[in-house]
This record gives sequence, structure tokens and C-alpha cells, in this order.
Amino acid sequence: MVQLLARLPGLGPRSARKAALALIKRREELLVPLASALTEAINKIVVCQECGNVDTTSPCSICSNPKRDRSMIVVVEEVGDLWALERAGVVTALYHVLGGHLSPLDGIGPDRLNIKALVERAGSGDVNEVLLALNATVEGQSTAHYLTEQLSGAGVEVSRLAQGVPIGGELDYLDEGTLAAAIRSRKRL
Repeated sequence: MVQLLARLPGLGPRSARKAALALIKRREELLVPLASALTEAINKIVVCQECGNVDTTSPCSICSNPKRDRSMIVVVEEVGDLWALERAGVVTALYHVLGGHLSPLDGIGPDRLNIKALVERAGSGDVNEVLLALNATVEGQSTAHYLTEQLSGAGVEVSRLAQGVPIGGELDYLDEGTLAAAIRSRKRL
């Protein structure tokens, strides 16, 4: 159990031991319900064939929702990013989960990501805009650049999330890269 827990992101060997001991100590309260929840997840959770989200149905509840704006696709790296945008409640569009970002040093090229399906969805005729909601990292930026090239023939507008000073941020505490992005992305008032 410790070795399996240590394979999870954010848990090293020491944290895995602590988690395992906590589960064992609280067997009836935590371990039994967790085992049941894991079994249920194995049996019910599927990956949406349209967008790559995880749900109990495919197409997922987002893709099958008729109230969604089908003229826009929001592209994210991972399902967790999709969930974050949904929690914020600011997106009514459809999503597309890439399954990561380009990283040649780690052997992750375009063929390992869900890019081909994105280009097909974007070129379907229903989509007007593809919003690249990728992480503001070097890998996220290179992935965005690659996607922009791939989508150039799809006849859709490609946009990107704004970058720069966060709400409540103080300039004195921001790094130079964030300040530079904020200056480049400035808007007229």
C-alpha cells in the first residue's frame, strides 16, 4: 500500500507511509469507504470520447449539455484544469483535454497528446473559436504555439488566456516574466 501511494503525485515515501498508517488506524472510518469508492470508480468512470474529460458517461455531462456554447472549445492540458475552470463558473463552452503538454525532453511529442481530435473538432464547421487555456510555462507556451499552427487551416479564431498581474497582486512581489507578460498584454481603458 505504501509503495502504491508513493506513486501518486505529491506523495513521497514518507508522506505515503503517513497516509497508509492513517488509513489503517481509521480502517472502518476511512479505509473501507475508500476501498469501496475506488472499486466504484473502476467500474463507473470513463473517459469522454469527445473531449477527454472523466465522467460516468461518454459523452460526458458537459459535452451532452444542450445549454453549452458549441461555437467555442476551451483547450486544457489536464482534466484538473477543466475542473478548475468549471469551479470558477466562467466558461459555458465545450472543452478539449490534451492529456499533457509538449515536452521533447520527456519524450512527449504531438502524437502522445489528443491534438488530432482537436483539429478535427475545430474544423467541423460548428466551432468559431478555440481558446487555449494552457499553463503559463515554457511547455505550455510551446504547446500553444504548435496548436496555433495546427489550427491555422481550420477556419477558427485561436485565442489565449490573458497573462500578467493577478487580481490582488502587488507589483513589488511579482517576477519579471509576469510583469513583462502584463505589459505586453496591456489593454486600453
